Amino acid sequence: MTTDFSKYDANRLPSAEVLGRQRYAIVVADWNSDITYPMMFGAIETLTKHGVPVENIDVLHVPGAVELTYGAARIMKEERIDAIIVIGCVIQGDTPHFDYVCQSVTQGVATLNAQGKVPVIFSVLTVKEKQQALDRCGGKLGNKGVEGAVTAIHMANL
Repeated sequence: MTTDFSKYDANRLPSAEVLGRQRYAIVVADWNSDITYPMMFGAIETLTKHGVPVENIDVLHVPGAVELTYGAARIMKEERIDAIIVIGCVIQGDTPHFDYVCQSVTQGVATLNAQGKVPVIFSVLTVKEKQQALDRCGGKLGNKGVEGAVTAIHMANL
């Protein structure tokens, strides 16, 4: 018996026809917008490049990373969405605030995913310094918003 492993190819995405019928949401934190907005634009560009019409992409702005969970939960209740991407950036400072924010958003997204209604993709940078974030929002280490969009497509089509 031969098994066809091609359907397990991690790089294979659904057709534009399939993606053209799907809806995606991006919840983006306005805090550190010089980091989060390039990630958001990378996610939108990636989704549209693969066939998602721009009118099928909803963007919700929230003040900061802690509010990402609320934004994603609200979208889940109000709209038919195939996947949600949460985009934020938390840069470590001299106080434990960094730890509380990171723990809050991580636990919040994990809780939403455990509900199993809609996949919520974690595209939140948690970095020690701003340069690390710049490297990950379109710099030398790529764009984590792009990676979030590709992950959202995969998860929406499980």
